[in-house]
Amino acid sequence: MNPIVISKQTARRFVLGKQGLWPGRRWKGKKGTAQAIEACEAVQLDPLNVTARSQDIVLHSRVLDYKPKYLHEVLYKDRLFFDYGGWLAVYPMRELPYWRVHMERRSHAKSIDGFMVHHGELLEQVRAELRQRGPLGNRDMDGNAVADHYRGRKDTSLALYYMWISGELMMHHRDGFNRVYDFRENIAPKEYDYVAGAEEAENYFARKMVAFMGMKREGNMRGELHNYMRENYSIAEMKSLLERWKESGMFAQVRVGEGRETYLVLTEDVPALESLEKGRVPKGWNPKDTTTLDEVTLLSSLDIVSARGRAKKLFDFDYKWEVYVPAHKRRWGYYVLPILYGDDLVARLDPKLDRTTMTLEIKGFWHEDDAPVKDAAFASALARGLIRFAEFLEAKRIAISTIHPPRLRAAVKKIFARESEIIVR
Repeated sequence: MNPIVISKQTARRFVLGKQGLWPGRRWKGKKGTAQAIEACEAVQLDPLNVTARSQDIVLHSRVLDYKPKYLHEVLYKDRLFFDYGGWLAVYPMRELPYWRVHMERRSHAKSIDGFMVHHGELLEQVRAELRQRGPLGNRDMDGNAVADHYRGRKDTSLALYYMWISGELMMHHRDGFNRVYDFRENIAPKEYDYVAGAEEAENYFARKMVAFMGMKREGNMRGELHNYMRENYSIAEMKSLLERWKESGMFAQVRVGEGRETYLVLTEDVPALESLEKGRVPKGWNPKDTTTLDEVTLLSSLDIVSARGRAKKLFDFDYKWEVYVPAHKRRWGYYVLPILYGDDLVARLDPKLDRTTMTLEIKGFWHEDDAPVKDAAFASALARGLIRFAEFLEAKRIAISTIHPPRLRAAVKKIFARESEIIVR
């Protein structure tokens, strides 16, 4: 079967739409928060809080009237989701049986298995304290200091982490961003607390990899499936699996324009691709409020549509998360957010929230050469996107002196004065 050929615009819109970013927010409130996480397949968690944490910016960009408490509630009160992994993310609780395959296999990794074997007495001590005292965090347990280790400074902290990563513990809740653990059987709903079959898990994770990315480069499947299944696949084994999945109807093959690279999409998503190629919005994608042409959307630095080099590939947009880049080597700024306008990334800004004055400072603003910065429609969309973001942060003031050209800044300021009580300086 020949690959489906799509335009680059269709590819952009498809990836954005699968993630609920285009043509606008299609979920609302707490219920919409759960729907968004389900649709996105996973939401990465990160502790940095320059304006808001990455996961909250991700959900704010997809969910009308989003509040951070909604994520906490669907995760730790309703137990619809759980957070897990070295690449820390939120996943639907219904996936736990497949993740338990991963967890059991991961427990045999050299670093984890070695710790478990040599610290049996410590592990029993931690288990006894959890049974006696209930959910506990690193700070709740006395332990011995360990040599500098990025997973913990005490042996009890490492024990809790390894018991969590191998599935014995789950996250009861987070205090700020600090983990509080409990036994899995005290947290997981019984209908999901079992271990799936290995082949079933393999099929599930293959599907998830493609669903998460929207379009998944076929050549990347082997390495990433290893990360899920903790199994080393040969090139021949991977080729056989890919053929099986395509023949079974799980995946369809796609090419973008004249490119030679092939991508996988879920076969069930082919009708959406066909609609997009015809210039139509796929069924179920209509926004509840404004579109991304009416109002720009600020993307999280870690948003899956633009992180990991995808911004360049999909949008011809240079982007790098520069948090860990030395200040003098940064091209843009510490925590820069891409700006989505319509179906394209057209600019970026570096925001910081001064919590003493509740001022949202735009420390830097950089637009693409072809960005429509002279258009009144873009000025309006930028202002309204900034208003929504500032209101989400509960900012009282916003500093926009870095926005340029001056005519764009003046237009943004005028719209703030007309449509928001936030003071502009």
